[in-house]
Amino acid sequence: MAAGRERRPPTPLAPGERPAALWVASLLCLALAVATAVGTATVHDLARHGGSRPGGAFIACCLAALAIGLWRRRYWAALAFQALLVLQLLVAAISLVLANGTVALAVSGGSLLLGGVLFYRFVPVLGRVQATSLAERGLIGKEGEAGSKQEVG
Repeated sequence: MAAGRERRPPTPLAPGERPAALWVASLLCLALAVATAVGTATVHDLARHGGSRPGGAFIACCLAALAIGLWRRRYWAALAFQALLVLQLLVAAISLVLANGTVALAVSGGSLLLGGVLFYRFVPVLGRVQATSLAERGLIGKEGEAGSKQEVG
């Protein structure tokens, strides 16, 4: 870190504040939950395609719970979304290496690019959601400083 530059802790989110990356993450999880539920309900002989109805329903419920948690600005949901995003980036990178056509290359590269941009934009949001969670529990103050709620004896 450069001399003289002080790193400030992230500020908690204001009541009702949802940064753009949080909106995108919530809507993406909701869209994936709906798509998974519709796919599970409409695909006949799901076992032939390597799936099961209970498995599809479980994944759809998990994604819906994640979307609700993100919308409510819960730290566990933001952290879980970031972990899923890392897995998506790894799969996209591997599929980019294994792509055997221009369409597969474009889809893998586009997925890697979009996922990378969302990951980059979501990191500061993750910090602010964590600061919000800590502030709600009284562990930090409104500006993010630690120990502001301690009693002076």
